[in-house]
Amino acid sequence: MAAPRDYYQVLGVAEAATTDEIKKAFRRLAKQYHPDRNPNNPQAAERFKEINEAHDVLSDADKRKKYDQMRRYGAFGSPEGGGPRRGRAAPQGSGDFDISDLGGLGDIFSSIFGRRGGAGREAEPEDTETELTIPFRVAALGGAVPITLAMTEVCPTCGGNGAAKGATISTCPECKGRGTVSFGQGGFAVNRPCPVCRGKGTVPSQRCPTCQGSGEVRVEKRINVDIPAGVEEGARIRLRNQGPKGRGDLIVQIHIAPDRFFRREGLDLIGVVPINLAQALLGSRIKVKTLDDKRVVLRIPPGTQHGQKFRIPAHGIEKNGRRGDMYVEAHVTLPEKLSAEEQEAVKSFAEKVGLKY
Repeated sequence: MAAPRDYYQVLGVAEAATTDEIKKAFRRLAKQYHPDRNPNNPQAAERFKEINEAHDVLSDADKRKKYDQMRRYGAFGSPEGGGPRRGRAAPQGSGDFDISDLGGLGDIFSSIFGRRGGAGREAEPEDTETELTIPFRVAALGGAVPITLAMTEVCPTCGGNGAAKGATISTCPECKGRGTVSFGQGGFAVNRPCPVCRGKGTVPSQRCPTCQGSGEVRVEKRINVDIPAGVEEGARIRLRNQGPKGRGDLIVQIHIAPDRFFRREGLDLIGVVPINLAQALLGSRIKVKTLDDKRVVLRIPPGTQHGQKFRIPAHGIEKNGRRGDMYVEAHVTLPEKLSAEEQEAVKSFAEKVGLKY
């Protein structure tokens, strides 16, 4: 790959040049090489494009900082105009170095530091993300939940080489086995995956009939997601090596469906139980079901108020060795209609206890 020109050399300024100096140099060179002044000079047009690219990066503080970091690691020629330095390791943490806003430079940096496929290397595996809604009780108690995803897998017929059975495999004539081809961009040469061999560096004499030579197929993959007890809304579960073709991880974001009886507050569970007016006034004993389907007898004392809560210890959600409680919230229900006789009975009761109506 041809060495990209150093942007400071392109504008003819020092590495420590100020923003004003960079702008002055750009204006002078842009005026000199503008296509309107050089209508029949393709070299001037390329030079003008190169000048614009250099100015776009060096006049932006963030882009210039990233450019300078990559420049120190030999991504460009030396101050004397030599090619990229060899044998130099990529900067520590370069996997998190965002070069997407440097335009064509991002492709060059990627090819230099191996972030994209090239010379027979596959691209680094990427994480795949999906979402999964699970029942409330599974979130509380844990369990396995199956999920089916459309995913790319290695072709089972050809094993990924893209060749039909009995076909010969030869070096790609387009990229000469490198897996990439170079395209000119301004004053640069940018690597792209070879369109003939699709980055493999080899081509079969006859393509695999299953994958049409791509080496991969689209399948419906069923995966069991192990849900830990007490998982919370929005939690992310990482499944190692469950991404496409078994490379990269699958990250599952959890959503929890509401339960018709329970709601959650931390590790505590709250369930609503309806009681009638007589139970609220006179007291009662009722059976309530716990999260794990056990029955607990709960005493409702006389004079229980609507919305009053009763605690059942250690029947909440268990997580990391801790367990919450279960609370039963009493909701007093009233009949919607009363007969004439029932109305008289209620009126008599109200008068005896001094209730206004």
